[in-house]
Amino acid sequence: MTNLSLPTAKPDALTGDAQHPNDVFGRLFRACEHLPAVRCAVVHPCDADSLGGAVAAALRGLIEPVLVGPQAKIRAVAKEGGWDLSPWRIVDTEHSHEAADVAVALARSGEVQALMKGSLHTDELMAAVVASTTGLRTARRISHVFVMDVPAYPRMLLVTDAAVNIAPTIRDKVDIVQNAIDLAHVLGVPEPKVAILAAVEMVNPEMQATIDAAMLCKMADRGQITGGLVDGPLAFDNAVSVEAARTKHIESKVAGLADILVVPNIEAGNMVAKQLQYLAGADSAGIVLGTRVPIVLTSRADSVRMRLASTAVLKLVAHARAQAAAAALAE
Repeated sequence: MTNLSLPTAKPDALTGDAQHPNDVFGRLFRACEHLPAVRCAVVHPCDADSLGGAVAAALRGLIEPVLVGPQAKIRAVAKEGGWDLSPWRIVDTEHSHEAADVAVALARSGEVQALMKGSLHTDELMAAVVASTTGLRTARRISHVFVMDVPAYPRMLLVTDAAVNIAPTIRDKVDIVQNAIDLAHVLGVPEPKVAILAAVEMVNPEMQATIDAAMLCKMADRGQITGGLVDGPLAFDNAVSVEAARTKHIESKVAGLADILVVPNIEAGNMVAKQLQYLAGADSAGIVLGTRVPIVLTSRADSVRMRLASTAVLKLVAHARAQAAAAALAE
């Protein structure tokens, strides 16, 4: 995917604050400013949070929403919220399952370039996405990446996979790592440093996470993973703290400087991401990759700023893919 470098500027009232000196989200928004809105199917936006988030993203120029779901419910929520839906298309469906199927079909046909989850369950949407003959699978394993602005960490931090793959195999992890590296390129990190996390920094035959880490590093050495510096196993402290790595005499271009944290399984990823949010004050955006179009899985716990940041990532990814496709056709 094409690299869309993020410009630097002072944060504004919405995109940055004194608690987030890196202003990661502000940089994401500014990178989107001069790009056309992406046509995005918003799947079953039948509550105030999901519909309001889509409206906010549309008014900010991030997406051109196509609202897919029971029209009467969508209009009732809009009336309650005071939102005018007249600028946008509504595709009427009977229920959430049909909304997911229709939205995926719109993406397959090229009518939309992205998907955003509304008020249906994630499993409902992803079931339609992963369907073998009618879904949005590619040759890549589908994975999720959190894009995090951690106040105590001096750079944007990507965490994967904390939302989709429960217990990924080594083959799955190859794609998980590559998806995250490709996303980092889009977000302006030309050679991301990838830390493969485990409980320890030494390979232990009794700890599968350390074996997987060693294999991933060697696969990167052999060109099976490209575009980043991959090292592991690394414990969390050694991945994000130069001092911790130095204390343990770890010589690595990644240790203490990681741009991407690759977790062993979904439990570890969920804990890392939520601890950063709730104990370290991190803001997070999220995106699903490895599909024909980028997908945002919003949560009811997400703030408006976090919802908009996820949509900004979606917009950058969609445009990068469009540029790459155009370049391929021109060759």
